[in-house]
Amino acid sequence: MSRIDPTAVISSEAEIDASVEIGPHVVIDGPVRIGSGVRIIAQAHITGETEIGPDCVIHPFVAIGGAPQDYGHKNERSFCRIGAKNVIREGVTIHRATGEGNETIVGDGCMFMAYSHVAHNCRVGSNVILTNGALLAGHVKVGDRAILGGLAAVHQFVRIGEYAMVGGLSPIRQDLSPFMSYAQDGRCLGVNRIGLRRNGFSSEAIDELRMLHRHLFRQRPASIRDTASQLLKDITTAAGRRLLEFVLAESKRGLAVRVAAHAS
Repeated sequence: MSRIDPTAVISSEAEIDASVEIGPHVVIDGPVRIGSGVRIIAQAHITGETEIGPDCVIHPFVAIGGAPQDYGHKNERSFCRIGAKNVIREGVTIHRATGEGNETIVGDGCMFMAYSHVAHNCRVGSNVILTNGALLAGHVKVGDRAILGGLAAVHQFVRIGEYAMVGGLSPIRQDLSPFMSYAQDGRCLGVNRIGLRRNGFSSEAIDELRMLHRHLFRQRPASIRDTASQLLKDITTAAGRRLLEFVLAESKRGLAVRVAAHAS
């Protein structure tokens, strides 16, 4: 049986699973769809063509599915799709997309800490952590299990690869490669070895990533793309291949290639 506080305001267009818990002063406006086991604690606002998957927990003062902060948005039909088992803490904002039929997408198992922001047309993978106040501008892509430190700010169209670790207070203007750690000034510190070991990556994969980091970043080749293409034929691990694929993929912002003096 649905547990809905009497002070909640819910649109007749909304589709809400019977197991959903909706706390005081929640507003659900429009054709929102909410899956089983979701808990909306209090004073959240969910609007637009928004889908929220099972077992998410949404804390007070969250705003999901609102119109993008984009002058290009002309009230066209667009979407916000959020997967399962996400924890969305106080004051988080996640906006729907700009462009007819476009989507803002969040995967499963993410943690969005207080006052973090996911802008229009972002694509956030699964098990991502945005620490307090971390900000994603429009069209940003974040790979699975990436972690952004507090108050990190990501420029529009930037790509952040899977398992990347980004320091707090970081201004991110260019693409950050998967499996790497980055300091506050955007310099690469080397392979995110601790994070990779915790997630079951083999010593072989980590060693190959360290080799690639050395060839691609520390040795400062004249063309990082040419070097990546040459290295691709000798790669033996899935992680190494994925790093090179990321480097070779199309980029609107370019790849961050600066390294810290003590990088490893």
